[in-house]
Amino acid sequence: MALTVTERLKYNLYLWYFSLTQVRLIHYCRPKIHDITEDGVTLFMPLDRRTRNHVKSMYIGAMVVGVDMVAGFTAMLKIRKSKRNVILIFKDLNAEFFKRAEGDVHYICKEGKAIEAAVEETLRTGERVNLPVPVIATVPDKFGDEPVAKFSITLSMKEK
Repeated sequence: MALTVTERLKYNLYLWYFSLTQVRLIHYCRPKIHDITEDGVTLFMPLDRRTRNHVKSMYIGAMVVGVDMVAGFTAMLKIRKSKRNVILIFKDLNAEFFKRAEGDVHYICKEGKAIEAAVEETLRTGERVNLPVPVIATVPDKFGDEPVAKFSITLSMKEK
């Protein structure tokens, strides 16, 4: 089920406010929510003067911002759904690059159910839960659904 225009606007306003008030680097890169499902989130990041490197592909730092945001936003949705105060940080990151991202990048996180289970576990046990989350980066305009990079970022969550 795709987001309606109103829902997409609501989530992007939330993302804009969060990035402006909490993490200014995210705000600088201008990511946008493309889609949200029960399974996860798809985030879009434009290739422009802010995110492009000297060889006209997406700068690795900008790509990591996209990975951080798509995994973090998926987790934030599940945490907000629980209505509890769960603190989220990232423990580690692994990346594998296949092609240069020479266009707007879509970051796909399909681990919504696993993240929701991890949130429930930390709420039930009170212990920190670490969950490796795979993220795929694609450039649909140039390569279709073929990944340009694969990431694994570990979410670490604990109730405050």
